[in-house]
Parts: sequence; C-alpha cells; structure tokens
Amino acid sequence: MVVFGLAGWSGSGKTTMLARLLPALIARGISVSTVKHAHHGFDVDQPGKDSHRHRQAGAREVMISSARRWALMHELRAGSDPEPEPDLDDLLARMSPVDLVLVEGFKRAAYDKLEIHRAALAKPLLAPEDARIVAIAADQPVPESRLPRFPLDDIEGIAGFILAHLGLSPGPAASRSPVLTGPAS
Repeated sequence: MVVFGLAGWSGSGKTTMLARLLPALIARGISVSTVKHAHHGFDVDQPGKDSHRHRQAGAREVMISSARRWALMHELRAGSDPEPEPDLDDLLARMSPVDLVLVEGFKRAAYDKLEIHRAALAKPLLAPEDARIVAIAADQPVPESRLPRFPLDDIEGIAGFILAHLGLSPGPAASRSPVLTGPAS
C-alpha cells in the first residue's frame, strides 16, 4: 500500500480536503482507505449498545458486524503493563490492501504529505520545517517555494498531482492545473 498524508494546522481544512479528494481518486479507478489520528479521546461506540457493554465489562477487543459494515474496537487499557498507542505502521498492517491510504495526522511518520494552508489562521507554513511536504494547497497565494502549489478548490489538479507523485497513474501533471504563486521576490 502506498501512503500519502495531509498536513496542516487545526482548522485548516484537512478533513474537508480528504473528503473531497476521495471521490476524485476513486473516479480514476484508485482504491482508497483512510487513517485519521485523533489527538483526544474518542469513542465510536454508544452507551447502552451491546458492544459498549462488552467493552465496559472488560473485553480487550469487540468486533461488531452487520450486512453493511464491520468494526473492530481495541481497548488500550491502563494497568501494570499498559499498551502504547499504535504507530502508523502498526495500524496500516491491520488494513486490507488498497492502492492508496490517505492519512490525516501522524505528522511525524515518514510519508509524503500535502500541506493545507489557510491564511486566516495566521499560522506559518509547515513545509519549511517538514521535508516530507511535497506540495501546498492554499486559499491565497503563499510565499515563493520550490514546492508545487494549488488552490484549495483544485481537487482534480491535486488528485492528479498525488497520483503522478506516487506513480499510481499517469494523472494530469501539476503544471496543467492552476497553480497559486506567491509575491515576486
């Protein structure tokens, strides 16, 4: 499986970009899965449901299945020998094979990324500090950079760039799509 990530400050639009990229990639015949890292406690289960009761009673893993989907919940229980949070490679090893896995989060993991940048956040670009960022998608022109730059709404251009960068398909080259440029220096 090939892994590619989305990086950016909180509120930059990483989830929105990922949700818009998925249909564009799938329409090109690419099978895609995603991994999202949550920085806070989260729960996919609901109190009162049988699976929640199983977990509350102490089950380490609970699998729930229906004709439409299945999910495996694994509890990282505290105790005398607590389990560490799994790293990206551990999680990828549990996934079914696909052409591409898009990752949101795990910013320290070694995979290439697209930076999502919004001027209104008044945050610096991450790219100068992260050599794994290979392109930038922004809502306004960004300072000169050696990296390809795209408008946030150029989903087809971004999808084409990702596929070409990863060698997954001969999708349109980044130079064929509108590119944001920064001020002349």
